[in-house]
Amino acid sequence: MSRPPRELTLRALLTGLLLGALLTPSNIYSGLKIGWSFNMSIIALLVGFAIWQSLARVFRWPVWSLHESNINQTAASSAASIISSGLVAPIPAYTLITGQQLDALPLTAWVFSVSFLGIWVAWYLRPSLIVEAQLRFPEGMATLATMQQIYSHGAEATRRLIVLGAAAVLAALGKLIDSLLWTLPRWAPSAQLERLTFSFEPSLLLLGFGGIIGLRVGLSLLLGAVLAWGLLAPWLIAEGLVSMPVDASGPQFALLIEWLLWPGVSLMVCATLTSLGLRLLRAQREDSQRRLRLRRPAARPLLGLASASVLVVLMQVSLFDIHPLLAALSIPLALLLAMVAARVVGATGIPPIGAIGQLSQLSFGAIAPGQVAINLMSANTAGGAAGQCTDLLNDFKVGHAIGATPSRQVVAQCLGILVGSLVGVFIYQLLIPDPQTMLITAEWPAPAVATWKAVAEALTEGLDSIGTDVRWAIGAGALAGVLLGTLEGLLPVWRLRWLPSSAALGLAFIIPASISLMMTFGALLAWLFAARWGSLAERFVIVAAAGLVAGESMAGVGISLAQLLR
Repeated sequence: MSRPPRELTLRALLTGLLLGALLTPSNIYSGLKIGWSFNMSIIALLVGFAIWQSLARVFRWPVWSLHESNINQTAASSAASIISSGLVAPIPAYTLITGQQLDALPLTAWVFSVSFLGIWVAWYLRPSLIVEAQLRFPEGMATLATMQQIYSHGAEATRRLIVLGAAAVLAALGKLIDSLLWTLPRWAPSAQLERLTFSFEPSLLLLGFGGIIGLRVGLSLLLGAVLAWGLLAPWLIAEGLVSMPVDASGPQFALLIEWLLWPGVSLMVCATLTSLGLRLLRAQREDSQRRLRLRRPAARPLLGLASASVLVVLMQVSLFDIHPLLAALSIPLALLLAMVAARVVGATGIPPIGAIGQLSQLSFGAIAPGQVAINLMSANTAGGAAGQCTDLLNDFKVGHAIGATPSRQVVAQCLGILVGSLVGVFIYQLLIPDPQTMLITAEWPAPAVATWKAVAEALTEGLDSIGTDVRWAIGAGALAGVLLGTLEGLLPVWRLRWLPSSAALGLAFIIPASISLMMTFGALLAWLFAARWGSLAERFVIVAAAGLVAGESMAGVGISLAQLLR
């Protein structure tokens, strides 16, 4: 009789939690910079494998098993995915609107409670979406493929880790030089273009994200930057819709973003909601012969879901003075939105987290109009739990493929979000001690914060509080979003490469043009490399790009910590 594989070992758990604590700051940093985050499963997988296989050879310790790798990546990705709980979107938006900022302990408890609910929602969706429907979950399959490659060709893990480490060191050194030793030049073709935020941004993090997002999204960012900052912004100044001082020098992001965010947000929200609805209708037809259903809950998991639900309701009541009944409504809405988001992620690999967040805001805007706390924080519960759920279902997909024990993955996930909550809140408050003056600026564009804030203001104050010119811009953005969303929802995947990405197009209105240009450059470099060296690109481009993202963001966090201590 064969021995069961080593799985939930102390070393696997501690390795995942340590890596999660190290990688969480990267997602907080990039989320506040550009509104996007990175799935950390593959990084944790490579680092854990390289460390423990090397120690096993040197000290003749037990080999690092496939199942231990799975626990390691599950714990690390759960910690890093804490970004879904609202730290870079509704929580700062709440502070910007109300002026109220939670202390570290209650904020940590809030972030943990939202994520904890997401774990148990994922547990109940797992049998239907992974076991019965066998949805693909592309991010999970990418992690599985990497896992299988490094276990069948051990040297491959070492090669990828060398590329990852070299890219991270290069990006970290670049950030340290730029911040501490010598400010790298932000070159612009002219003073006028510099005022419109068209300048060179020497950031390897942006270059890395460009390599990750691909050419279609990169070119869409370029198109959006040209439309927003190259055409609309000069027109706004010429028409006097935005007042710019005559002697203004440097990027005038703060002045222009107050107008440009509205068409950008309306484009993104309408496009994502439209494409989401059409994808779900198509998925409904495809699944007509096998209906997805929730299994009857077992006693212990039911206790977990019940305790998570009670915890998150109590948090809403005590921290934000939300009526218990309205707080309780966030639980069934979280389950509903999680089923929607998980179905889309399982089929396409594209997490509709922005759409889910805005859909939860619209729902609570209809239920309790004019109430900012409910619109943001109850929506944070529903949207955040749904977002966390989709991240964790990718881990469950990997575990199901290798025969892992789901309950042991849940243990790793629970401990992962605990570590992620502690580290994430610490890093957020370290980087942004004063959200009202620091966010939605050229330094910290925080596009997700701007989106949640704009939707909340529109739902609570009404469109009458907004100028006529901005209302026309919102209508135009919404119309363009519905059109693009319809095409994205109806066209087959292979034809989407000829269509601008609505998410990137709208995002370019909310971030400085310099950021869009650098990310486009990164996407173009990755595309050229893949066109010339296809097999090498498949193995190393994403790994190198992830290293650039992690290296610069962790160096940025370290610099902020050093300045705080000094």
